Amino acid sequence: MKYCSTRDSAHLVTDAQAIVSGLAPDGGLYVPTDIPALTLADIKSLCACSYAERAADIMARFLPSFTYAELLGFAQRAYAGDKFPPLAAPVVPLSDTAHILELFHGPTCAFKDFALQMLPYLLTSSMRKTGVTDRVCILVATSGDTGKAALCGFADVAGASICVFYPDGGVSNMQRLQMVTQSGKNVMVCAINGNFDDTQNAVKRIFADTSFAASLKARDVRLSSANSINWGRLVPQIAYYVSGYCELINQGVVTPGDAINACVPTGNFGDILAAWFAKRMGLPLKTLICASNSNNVLTDFLETGMYDRNRPFHYTTSPSMDILISSNLERLLYLLSGSDTEVAGYMAQLASDARYTVSPALFDAIRKDFACGFCGDAEAASTIAATFREGYLPDTHTAVALNVYEAYKKRTGDLTQTLVVSTASPFKFPASVLKALGQPVAGGDFQVLDRLSAIAGQPVPLQLDELRNKRERFSDTVPPEVIRIAVDRFVNAQLEGNA
Repeated sequence: MKYCSTRDSAHLVTDAQAIVSGLAPDGGLYVPTDIPALTLADIKSLCACSYAERAADIMARFLPSFTYAELLGFAQRAYAGDKFPPLAAPVVPLSDTAHILELFHGPTCAFKDFALQMLPYLLTSSMRKTGVTDRVCILVATSGDTGKAALCGFADVAGASICVFYPDGGVSNMQRLQMVTQSGKNVMVCAINGNFDDTQNAVKRIFADTSFAASLKARDVRLSSANSINWGRLVPQIAYYVSGYCELINQGVVTPGDAINACVPTGNFGDILAAWFAKRMGLPLKTLICASNSNNVLTDFLETGMYDRNRPFHYTTSPSMDILISSNLERLLYLLSGSDTEVAGYMAQLASDARYTVSPALFDAIRKDFACGFCGDAEAASTIAATFREGYLPDTHTAVALNVYEAYKKRTGDLTQTLVVSTASPFKFPASVLKALGQPVAGGDFQVLDRLSAIAGQPVPLQLDELRNKRERFSDTVPPEVIRIAVDRFVNAQLEGNA
């Protein structure tokens, strides 16, 4: 199996080279030239396995440069008991048809932990396999969760540095505190004047800057990414959909081979794309329900075939989804169209006109796999309150998914058993969740956190509780156009410190 660029299928690399590079030289994203098969017998066998064993099995099918034993060792360390509970991704029943796939039990209380606890192992091993001896500088644009998860994964990793950029005012304060208090000699965190798209575009421009790459090369440094544009970020996420299906089998909800749906709150399209890969492998997934907040560019695209980012940007109570440029959609467009020329054309139109319309044939192919919907903050808040009355407390992003799922079920009458993906702990967004429950939001961050804990009857997760006593290390805020200068200074400081 090789990997090619979505914008140039003749540009072929190994899986290890794709992970080291992050982004293809032409700006495209790497995709596998083949999608491996997952049989019903494979799924039955995985039902008896640990999460680490399931993850290693799925990743091994996509990463031929690695042995299963290597990947199992990585997974056992990434999902170890001091980071995750024994059942790393539990499935909790909510209703007759809805089951919550909880992905927030890792070290940063968000689903990104599943990929970003694994990525440092994949990246450093890929560098050895490809003979890369340069120091790697990881650049991350985050809408909230990726930043902390990447910092946690790469802090003090030998031969690596990490720069995280987040939109000023565009993340919850708990997310901000998680990032700016991060320990480690090789980490840097900086706020950007602008929204997430401004932040992501600024980081992409650095990757496309050949003169900067040459300057770094002269210092034996190369750039890589921990965003989901990096295949090493995406492939571990496929595993938790397979694991979720195994848990439904183990709970007696479905029998092997029964079809299920998945409803995923998503902004950058990476999490739901991982579900699509699982479906293409052979996991019995019927409909993938794409749930958006008020930044509903994906809903409009999946309903019309036109991707149009010419719209107001909304700061919502589900900030990790406050995105108008969904980078991973490019992978889906290539894999369903099979045409690098077609995809390159769409991306050129997006860059020049901020919109594109896919061909009728491609739109039909997309609609066979996906349904969609969106809801605003008020509807999400109502869903939080209603779900809590039923005995379960979701975060704001999960509430978006639950609201969209219920609307989908009412609209279609589809009673298929459904995994609703819960991407974060409600304690990461305590003020929004408290307000949704009709409770006063007063006092400092940790008073609000304690109030939510008392009402929910759940302890504050230790990962968040320990922030009370941590010092804020990073306070810079810069315009998007100067982040190259910030990265350059950080690289020089890192090289001087390691001299």
